[in-house]
Amino acid sequence: MAQVLDGDGLLDHLRRGPLGPLYTLSGDEPLLVTEAGDALRAAARQAGFTDRTSLVLDARADWSAVLAATQSVSLFGDRRLLEIKIPTGKPGKSGADTLTRLAESQPDPDTLIVVSLPRLDRATRESRWMQALSRNSILADIPTIERARLPAWIGARLARQNQRVQSPTLQWMADKVEGNLLAAHQEILKLGLLYPEGEIPAEDVERAVLNVARYDVFGLRDAMLAGDVARTVRMLAGLRAEGEALPLVLWAVGEEIRLLARIAEARQHRQDVGALMRRLRVFGAHERLAMQALNRVPPQAWPAAVQHAHEVDRLIKGLQVPGRLSDPWEEMTRLALRVAAAGARS
Repeated sequence: MAQVLDGDGLLDHLRRGPLGPLYTLSGDEPLLVTEAGDALRAAARQAGFTDRTSLVLDARADWSAVLAATQSVSLFGDRRLLEIKIPTGKPGKSGADTLTRLAESQPDPDTLIVVSLPRLDRATRESRWMQALSRNSILADIPTIERARLPAWIGARLARQNQRVQSPTLQWMADKVEGNLLAAHQEILKLGLLYPEGEIPAEDVERAVLNVARYDVFGLRDAMLAGDVARTVRMLAGLRAEGEALPLVLWAVGEEIRLLARIAEARQHRQDVGALMRRLRVFGAHERLAMQALNRVPPQAWPAAVQHAHEVDRLIKGLQVPGRLSDPWEEMTRLALRVAAAGARS
């Protein structure tokens, strides 16, 4: 029976060791899933898995690349880390067969495999391939931090920096970041840079957060969803001129595209889109804008947009991507315009 861990449980497991041969990461919270993946990669490097291969796949992908990656031999005899990322959570028949085969085969001690998935619906959890992964891998199911738990989460993160604030200040911070975990994470790191260890007075926290509290990336997201091409381009240029971190911009745009790809696929399969949106925490004005984009962008365009976002991520990391511009900001603009300009009249 597989181990099932949450994010903290995975970190404890990695600290204790040894590593297992196969891990499955599942979750919808970008920050926590990214941290879990980073921790796994760091533990793998420490254990000698220095040859890393990362594949982004979906139902239309060529899954023979997975078997080729597991069977190839490193020229230098390095142990191999193979990451299989399935942003849609739907591997298709070929992918399902490949994942089942990987899960049920005899582990190779020189290969560590990590399968990354979004949060899965009930039908996918009960599929043959996911059952095989559940039985034979160490499963890290990364839960979403609900709004009611966010103050405690902020307090725990501050404690890692040997800092603390009073409970009302934690509530205030949670309100200011509007439930957004990445924004909360940035404010916590900022407090670690600005103030020494120990208790931080409420007025100092408020001064630090309000001084640079601006979430223009969400304005960019909304412009993109609304199909406002001019505003989308203008906001991207402004973010670049102001020195905004491009990974944060990609997070806002790329995660929205991944989310809408899931909803578009659900619509095609006549699933309950309203229930899915509630599960993905898409409410109010965000829901209305998301529906505008879904009605404007053809369903078959979303998987390519998801892949494009992964390619922008590679460019940000300094890697070349055939067919893409070398300037990641320019390619970021092209990615956002996939959604913003879709359906526009020429």
